[in-house]
Amino acid sequence: MSLLAPPLSLYIHMPWCVKKCPYCDFNSHGLRSEPPPYADYIDHLLADLDADRVDFAAALEGRPVISRPVISVFFGGGTPSLFSPELIDRLLDGVRARVPLADDAEITLETNPGTVEHGRFDGYLAAGVNRISFGVQSFDDDKLRRLGRIHSAGEVEAAVKSAQDAGYTNINLDLMYALPQQTLDGALADVERAVALAPTHISHYQLTLEPNTVFATNPPPLPDDDHAWAMQEACEARLAAAGYGQYEISAYAQPGRRCVHNLNYWQFGDYLGIGAGAHGKLSDAASGQVHRRWKTRGPRAYMEAAGGTARVGGDSVVGTAELPFEYMLNALRLVDGVPMAEFAERTGLPPESIAAALADARQRGWLHGDPQRLHTTALGQRFLNDVIASFLD
Repeated sequence: MSLLAPPLSLYIHMPWCVKKCPYCDFNSHGLRSEPPPYADYIDHLLADLDADRVDFAAALEGRPVISRPVISVFFGGGTPSLFSPELIDRLLDGVRARVPLADDAEITLETNPGTVEHGRFDGYLAAGVNRISFGVQSFDDDKLRRLGRIHSAGEVEAAVKSAQDAGYTNINLDLMYALPQQTLDGALADVERAVALAPTHISHYQLTLEPNTVFATNPPPLPDDDHAWAMQEACEARLAAAGYGQYEISAYAQPGRRCVHNLNYWQFGDYLGIGAGAHGKLSDAASGQVHRRWKTRGPRAYMEAAGGTARVGGDSVVGTAELPFEYMLNALRLVDGVPMAEFAERTGLPPESIAAALADARQRGWLHGDPQRLHTTALGQRFLNDVIASFLD
């Protein structure tokens, strides 16, 4: 079994936020009385990257898997915009000194509209951040309060304008639909206000109740499945009319503005993950193995490890029987699908290994019949979880 080394990205996790939202199941930690050790955390991120380079080189017998240029960097959280531009600048300088960064690398910083001070975007842009992603969720102040957000709709509009004035031409807005007691008109109104700000990219996804969240324990009144589906269809049509092409189940972009980093995930590319709770994936073309590694979740425990082995929460090699499911979990989210040949290139498995599952999915009307492409139908997109589950061993 052999595979080709795919593109490489870097994910950097910034674990702190002002306040944990009741729907959030990410590894994020609300601020307390003592401010987080932001500057020290930057040092630990760079130590983590140093140690990963050594560890992976040893595990993969010195093969230069990290010599590939990094095509994208994504600061996720938490709220990365709690970190000053000076700290982001220092971190990116350290990254450039350790891994080859492509000249046109996409570098995204997630921001909360309620945490960005005037003038900060100039500093982020100077540091090399060339894409900003705003966690908007809604333009309805009542809905924002229900979601536990710390910003208002007015602050969103001011923050986006501030980023545009600073020179940002690549901006994403995150929006949710099927919010507590939301109507179809309310969901469409959110899309209208987002489009009016002229971002280059809009992520539009359904609010779901995740385990171990406040909303899971005390569920708010959410629209039922039929109403949520009606919202999705109507908002898709409005976004299309405004020039935002859907390329992934929850992602819409103006021409040429698809998110490079997320596309690499969905196409089963490789990525290093540094920071508390960060996940990474690396393919070893020589052995045909796909390696996964994740870091210790707690920021304090992660920092106490000081770049040592205790920073690693776990390592694994994805088993042959699990690879089809892991691949489809990502690739089938893409509206236009992926070439069938890419399945073999990214997993090292022959197409025959999934022939029975493919035939069943096509018979159910979930996949198009093109043998050269893995491509879900409209029905398959609606029941995507069932389609993906059909590739479980």
